[in-house]
Amino acid sequence: MHKDLIIAALWSISPFGEAKVGIPYGMYQGANEYVVFIVCFLANVMVFPLMMFFLEYINRHLVKWRFYKKSAVFVGQRAKRGSGKKIQRFGFLGIVLFVMIPLPGTGVYAGSIAAYLFKMKKREAFAANTIGIFFSSVIIWVATLMSMEGVN
Repeated sequence: MHKDLIIAALWSISPFGEAKVGIPYGMYQGANEYVVFIVCFLANVMVFPLMMFFLEYINRHLVKWRFYKKSAVFVGQRAKRGSGKKIQRFGFLGIVLFVMIPLPGTGVYAGSIAAYLFKMKKREAFAANTIGIFFSSVIIWVATLMSMEGVN
């Protein structure tokens, strides 16, 4: 059971799934649904400070390498294209809505990059990402509960 919670938390930190994968994984492994929600939500929230640290300190050194710079520019352009107009128009609410949508590429990683690119204040960006993660996690949690009810 503890192993399943740890794996669910790791999925929630991973850019390949976030809480969108961690919550269903933990619940389908039989862990307590409330504990899974809390663990996965908090693990997903931890991504924002890690991403800000990376973007502010490590990114500056890596951008000197050609391959990394090309990749970073591609990701930055994609983030601006995908969410730029909404975030510029709606600001805080734009980040919340963008992170809240439980689809691939719309989580806290993309929300952190967008907040960084649009130079949002860190506290405001953290709050927007956290609220978005919460609502996304609730949507996934309820959908998983409903699907498990159908299975049982």
